[in-house]
Amino acid sequence: MTSDNEYVYVLEHLYEKSLILQDETMWHPVLTFYYMDALAHLDYTIGLMAYHYKSPRVMMTGEYLRCRVDQEKLGDRPKFPSFINWLKKNHPEKFEALPTIWRRVYDEGDEARYMSFRIVLERDSKEPIRPHVYRSFIDEFFKADFLKTLYSDASLGMLFEKFKQGS
Repeated sequence: MTSDNEYVYVLEHLYEKSLILQDETMWHPVLTFYYMDALAHLDYTIGLMAYHYKSPRVMMTGEYLRCRVDQEKLGDRPKFPSFINWLKKNHPEKFEALPTIWRRVYDEGDEARYMSFRIVLERDSKEPIRPHVYRSFIDEFFKADFLKTLYSDASLGMLFEKFKQGS
């Protein structure tokens, strides 16, 4: 950790974001789940860098993520990782437009994963992910062009439905 703990500023950057111009009730339910899931993993991972792992903030997020493990198994949610790989193969332009975390964590050919709820890009690396990388991850999830695709009747939502019919 740095002396001024720049990871705290990254968390502030996350929590300064807003979805006020979006109607997430109209988002595709599976995409909504994985959107919020990615934000929770970001919060947890950055929180571990910003605070002690026994801080109430980190512990609360960990408990929240623990509950989400069972939620991930409900309905069409288990199809999401296969959907990402299907996009990579069948719609590479859509795959490349996805946030980096979705592309890396769910791509079968990439070693990035959520490990103990933390975002791990390189399993053998002992180096922390730098704050500017997290800022970039956060910004990708709040880009207007991406957010527009999450609606049930938008491109990503309709592609997920097409994928479901073929799987």
